[in-house]
Amino acid sequence: MRQNRLLWLLDRLEREPRADAVIGTLRKGVRALPLGPGRDVLHGRWLGHPVHPLMVQVPIGSWLSAAVLDLRPGRSRASRLLVGVGLAAAAPAALAGAVDWAELHREQQRVGLVHALSNAAAIGLYAVSLAHRVTGREAAGRAYGLAGLTAVGLGGMLGGHLAYRQASGANHAEEVPHVVSEGWHRIGAVDEFPAGRPVRRSVDDVPVLVVRETGGTVHALAERCSHLAGPLSEGTVADGCVRCPWHGSVFRLSDGWNVRGPATSPQPAFETRITDGHVEVRLRHQDGGAPARRDRETAGQGERP
Repeated sequence: MRQNRLLWLLDRLEREPRADAVIGTLRKGVRALPLGPGRDVLHGRWLGHPVHPLMVQVPIGSWLSAAVLDLRPGRSRASRLLVGVGLAAAAPAALAGAVDWAELHREQQRVGLVHALSNAAAIGLYAVSLAHRVTGREAAGRAYGLAGLTAVGLGGMLGGHLAYRQASGANHAEEVPHVVSEGWHRIGAVDEFPAGRPVRRSVDDVPVLVVRETGGTVHALAERCSHLAGPLSEGTVADGCVRCPWHGSVFRLSDGWNVRGPATSPQPAFETRITDGHVEVRLRHQDGGAPARRDRETAGQGERP
């Protein structure tokens, strides 16, 4: 069977390196923006998933509604209002998309750059459309609006490719609770885990990050970062947290909570205990969410939150 032509073009776009220098410059610029805590707000950490797809509903919905009204005479004032609302909402949506884009893999950034250019073209076309509408040239305004809607459609298609084929913004640790079997799993002797150093182990072929504190408390998290599957065992441990070496997401070791983005999902966490000098782990929220049994064997090995 012949490959879908559109998918072939998109796959080729992912591998096309000619814009990489531009991408690198833009990435540095976006990362240098003085957003402070607002960066995590734009990532959507507070929401639990990227906020950009939610924000784009306003401009897309406004412009689509304007196009529908353009089909009926006497609706020019309402169409102008909707085009204006869409333009006003496009700026914050674009900013949210930009901060997400700056923390993606290069293949994703290549597609994302064309996605952004399509949407920028749509914004320009709708700005011209609004100017024509305000000056009474309704026919030209409708024509530019239709061209803008076409550009938005192309951008939306590329956004869908980013989200669903390239998994940008998806939770890359979501499968862990579905593949780790119930019960306790022995992962090594205590002396195999130097205090304060991240160590990688495996449970049911799922990579697990293990960190033993100086006081003896052992923490265990899913090792692949929920943002883009970065190897947390190669990250840095400080202040009770681990920092992903790829894009800087920070997770609390005690429960996997994402303290700082770009990750918008926490890491699956494991309960720990020491039995006969060996560390054992059990995925949290199993057995109806009951905490691990507390006795002399597990004392001091990390409480459930």
